[in-house]
Amino acid sequence: MGGGGWAFALWREGQGFGRVFLSTFEKQLDSKRRIVVPQDFRAAVSGPFDGIMCFPSIEADCLEGGGQALFDRYEALIEELPFGDPIRSAIEFSIRGGLCRMAFDTAGRITLPEALCEQFGLTDWVVVIGLGERFQIWEREAFRAHREGQRLAARTGLAEHRAQQRAAKLA
Repeated sequence: MGGGGWAFALWREGQGFGRVFLSTFEKQLDSKRRIVVPQDFRAAVSGPFDGIMCFPSIEADCLEGGGQALFDRYEALIEELPFGDPIRSAIEFSIRGGLCRMAFDTAGRITLPEALCEQFGLTDWVVVIGLGERFQIWEREAFRAHREGQRLAARTGLAEHRAQQRAAKLA
């Protein structure tokens, strides 16, 4: 994991990729629950709202966040489902209802909301992991446990996928 020269997330721009969050970093929250966001990322998400959006992740016990592009993807997903559908309602509740907009201060920091920090045990050291057009913020020990499960799921899932591809070629 990255350490020393803290960066909120790395991004790259390339053919078909757009700007994405990459890598994993550990950071100690200050007494006001603030994290510095690098200039490159602030520029990548600049727009009508000068900041980022964060909400409780729907796939894990952590915060998820990103810029307007991430929110737009969730909005498109919500609109695919019919009004009143229980899955749509659950996603609306989690994403729209849990959304916090965090503006950058003059030093380029965001302040994590107290309620979300309490919900996920974000009190001291946190881990920020870039996942493409989104990132997650984890309590350090919870991240370590989740990381092992994700590695196993990726390894198993990829092996199953490759086996299916080989079987399809033989059929």
